[in-house]
Amino acid sequence: MKINWNEKYNTISAYTILTFTICVLVSAVILNFTAIGDILGKIFDVASPLIWGLVIAYLLNPVMVWIEKHLKRFTKKKKPKPKLNRIISVIITMIIFLAMLSALCAIIIPQFTNSIMGIINNIGTYINNFEKWISEILVKYPEILSKVYSQIENFETTIMDTANKIVPKISDIMDKITDSALGFLIAIKDFIIGIIVAVYLLMDKEHFQAQMKKIVYAILPQKASNGLLKVCTQVNASIGGFISGKIVDSIIIGCLCFICMTIMKLDFAVLISVIVGITNIIPFFGPFIGAVPSALLLLVSTPKQVIPFLILIFVIQQLDGNIIGPKILGQTTGISAFWVLFSILVGGGLFGFAGMILGVPIFAVIYSLINEYVSYMLEKKNLSTNTSDYLPEYHEPEPAKTDLKIKFKKKKKK
Repeated sequence: MKINWNEKYNTISAYTILTFTICVLVSAVILNFTAIGDILGKIFDVASPLIWGLVIAYLLNPVMVWIEKHLKRFTKKKKPKPKLNRIISVIITMIIFLAMLSALCAIIIPQFTNSIMGIINNIGTYINNFEKWISEILVKYPEILSKVYSQIENFETTIMDTANKIVPKISDIMDKITDSALGFLIAIKDFIIGIIVAVYLLMDKEHFQAQMKKIVYAILPQKASNGLLKVCTQVNASIGGFISGKIVDSIIIGCLCFICMTIMKLDFAVLISVIVGITNIIPFFGPFIGAVPSALLLLVSTPKQVIPFLILIFVIQQLDGNIIGPKILGQTTGISAFWVLFSILVGGGLFGFAGMILGVPIFAVIYSLINEYVSYMLEKKNLSTNTSDYLPEYHEPEPAKTDLKIKFKKKKKK
């Protein structure tokens, strides 16, 4: 029997069943969140090389497109050879990528190792310097000394309790260190396989895109498929532009920090510059996240360098926020500072470090889609799409001016 969906009660029943099904599914996910998280974790572990390949291919695609575009200028006068151009472009792109990666490792790893070994070898000197610095403060400010003595007994008790808790767990800590080292080796293996996957993806990216479009149009109606592809285009433009621009910006900030620290003869220039450069990828909170551990490191080794370092970081971040960042990123996100803060907090709370990086561009896409939908619904109701018309001093939004002109013309023709 054919169901007449236009009847009132059939429609209500269908929506009720759909709502009940969604509620059951959401409840099942919430009740079995841990089990589902474990399953997703295993899936991500298995698919890790593929994920690495997708990320590498996505980041290297603009470089390959630029090289391929310039290769076509040399070959367009002759017989076109698109496959050969693509092969050459991919090879050059991967050579550039591997050369930059090798140069980065050759520069950073020895300096990083020397910095860590220097900290370990001079830990006694650092402690003495720190104690000397504390003694000088106590001599200058004797009122602090009385407060310190009152807290010593509590502090010693806390240390003993902490030591008693840590000692039985040393074997567990060593197991975690071993697991971390093994996980690092597995990550390197996945990264190497990911490079190979990226080569295949770059070589035949148009074919993979066509396959995905084919699947979308096969599953969804044509209007929904067009809308989904439009959203994907916006996501690609927003995330791609933001990440590539932010990476370039962070490299510049890291290099600038290294040059300034070297000129100022501050300790651990390479190590701190790497920390500052990596954390600078995170919008808004990045400078603070990188400056805090770096300042603590200098506080332990040479306390007198902390203030100059903090002043340097403040100047660099002001330069980045007002000149370098806007020049590189432009108006990539298009959202206010409040929504940037909101997207970082939500993304970091849900997905950690990756969420803090990707939260801003993803939220920018969601924000633009909601804005388009709201504007579309207002235009259907013949209302203004200008936000200023909805400020508190306005009691009722005015009709859109474009619609008034159209109506006026129609009345004039009649």
